[in-house]
Amino acid sequence: MFRGRASLLWLLVVPVLYVGALPLVNRVEPVVFGLPFLAVWLFGATVLTPVAVWLAARGDPVWRSGGMRPDRAGGVADGENR
Repeated sequence: MFRGRASLLWLLVVPVLYVGALPLVNRVEPVVFGLPFLAVWLFGATVLTPVAVWLAARGDPVWRSGGMRPDRAGGVADGENR
């Protein structure tokens, strides 16, 4: 499945940041910028999610070749009504 598409493993960062690390960061102390640590962690995960998706898309050879872009998949973007 991932043969030649190892960059898609970057997409695993998102669930690890939100769910996998939750037992480690679910605490009120320490306080960072006046916010509980969990709130700062979730904000940081939200900021890093688009970066992980961009890294996955940038390294994927299928995406770079234009093989899976929505504007080339047919349908309304090509002017067809289905």
